[in-house]
Amino acid sequence: MIILAATPIGNLGDVSRRLVEVLENAEVVVAEDTRTTQRLMQALQISNRPRLIALHDHNEKQKAAELAMLAAETDVVVMSDAGMPAISDPGYGLVAEAVAQGVTVTAIPGPSAVLMALSISGLPTDRFTFEGFLPRKPGERRSTLRALAAEPRTMIFFESPARLASSLADMGTAFGEDRRIAVCRELTKFYEEVRRGTAAELVDWASAGVKGEIVVVVEGAPHRESSAQDALAQVQRLVASGVRLKEACAEVAAATGLSSRDLYQAALAARS
Repeated sequence: MIILAATPIGNLGDVSRRLVEVLENAEVVVAEDTRTTQRLMQALQISNRPRLIALHDHNEKQKAAELAMLAAETDVVVMSDAGMPAISDPGYGLVAEAVAQGVTVTAIPGPSAVLMALSISGLPTDRFTFEGFLPRKPGERRSTLRALAAEPRTMIFFESPARLASSLADMGTAFGEDRRIAVCRELTKFYEEVRRGTAAELVDWASAGVKGEIVVVVEGAPHRESSAQDALAQVQRLVASGVRLKEACAEVAAATGLSSRDLYQAALAARS
């Protein structure tokens, strides 16, 4: 079978007894980075020396079928550098191929940056959506955030320290300056930190420089009955931020249920 094995996201003390037992007896371990996995096994004082196979973003498509066939013959433990494989890490392609081949897939649960950040954010936890990493290019990132402006569930993002300030600024533009946000940094590690506030408040802090692994938790959009006037104001804000009028009308129409054509005509009338 395929065994997806969650690994610590920072604190070695979070390793489960079950993970140790599996690694002590594993014959094949598929790892995002075999060096990281070797260091983890050494830290856990595991004397077993399984066959190590690298599986990463650049080779998963080529190796998935081969590894799924191997898992039909022996247990294959799959590990990422931190957290659960296949969640913003290699593993999904292998799991999909294993399922297609009828190979059993199971998991050893463990540390999760997504769930930990959500639980300590102070934001609603009853419904949430994980959005992974935002696009690197500013234009694509802003487009992605605008598409999420009406999302009612709490949203969880991964982000790099270098892009955090610009992403927070774009969130303020897309979601509104009063939307609550929690930035969780270095979870389970010595310098663990949670900063809470609005996008504008957090941009100043992030602009001074932030280090470590980052999870951003954003409050979902409040339920509002949009009037035609409110919707037109949304269109005008998007246009002012650089979005083409036609695209802005389509985006606001999708979020409010109003007619894109009517919004377009109202925006042209307002210009004149």
